Amino acid sequence: MTDWQSTIVPMDMTIEQAVKTIDSSSMQIALVTDEAGRLVGTITDGDIRRGILRGIGLQEPVVLIMNANPTILPEQTEAGVILSLMRIKQIRHIPLVDHEGRLTDLKCFDDLVRPARKDNWVVIMAGGLGTRLSPLTDSTPKPLLHVGGKPLLETILENFIASGFVNFYLSVNYKSEMVESYFQDGSRWGVQIRYIRENQRMGTAGALSLLEELPTEPLLVMNGDLLTKVSFNQLLEFHQSHKALATMCVRNYEYQVPYGVVNVDKHHLVGLVEKPKQHYFVNAGIYVLNPEVIRQIPRDIFYDMTTLFEALMADKQETCVFPLREYWLDIGRMDDYERANGEYAEIFA
Repeated sequence: MTDWQSTIVPMDMTIEQAVKTIDSSSMQIALVTDEAGRLVGTITDGDIRRGILRGIGLQEPVVLIMNANPTILPEQTEAGVILSLMRIKQIRHIPLVDHEGRLTDLKCFDDLVRPARKDNWVVIMAGGLGTRLSPLTDSTPKPLLHVGGKPLLETILENFIASGFVNFYLSVNYKSEMVESYFQDGSRWGVQIRYIRENQRMGTAGALSLLEELPTEPLLVMNGDLLTKVSFNQLLEFHQSHKALATMCVRNYEYQVPYGVVNVDKHHLVGLVEKPKQHYFVNAGIYVLNPEVIRQIPRDIFYDMTTLFEALMADKQETCVFPLREYWLDIGRMDDYERANGEYAEIFA
């Protein structure tokens, strides 16, 4: 029996029994059918609540509260059409029926918009000391500091999950037991979380040498003190389409010189520029690495990600940059932390 078939209830079922059916199903709906399997109505939590307000008892049959005119579509309707109708009507379920009105399927909004599962591993660096955020980090590791009412690392994790990623490693060191106690094995979020335990500071690339096995797909690596709305799927597609071994996300950084800049040639004045703006690309702390790159990382020494990229470039191996246009904030200082809390509701709610 598929999930949607477990939501089917007969016309003579009591409302109380229908409530149990709805509560036990992840789809949060009951489909009422006749003896021939024809759909005669649907029941949601709202229908039950409205029935109770009208004084209908829980031992009455479901036909007294069901929606007898639900939105339905033919069984061959394409997913895009179904999703468009759901959005127009602001509904989350549409039953599909055959030409005789017999129920053949149930489409749910969450399933239609759910991204494809990504088996790529995601490594989040969550072992930093966070000394610049002291005294907040004296008793709490930076990844567990609350931003927008929840731990920073939880927002990072949920952003990846929303893009379809399910396999995670958390690289931990400082107060690692607190991080592991909170996230455990990831089952609370329906994903798998494993841990890279650094007994000494290993650097953003060095920690990857502690992986017990190599991934089979490109690996995403992200610093655990970032808030961003970057599309991880677009990043992965960019990396693969450019056939890169390693991709670094970069952010445009603008700096205005507070003085007039003088250009000289020997002792001659050749130009004046008043308070010019300088533009640079800076490392945004998010990377994609092919499995063979992991093999090139030396073991048991501190090895930063920038050192890894320098080694790849020296060997003339293909490296790329992915410019970020979306929201990005490195929470490294107290004013960054305060800014993150002030912007969180608008950006991530």
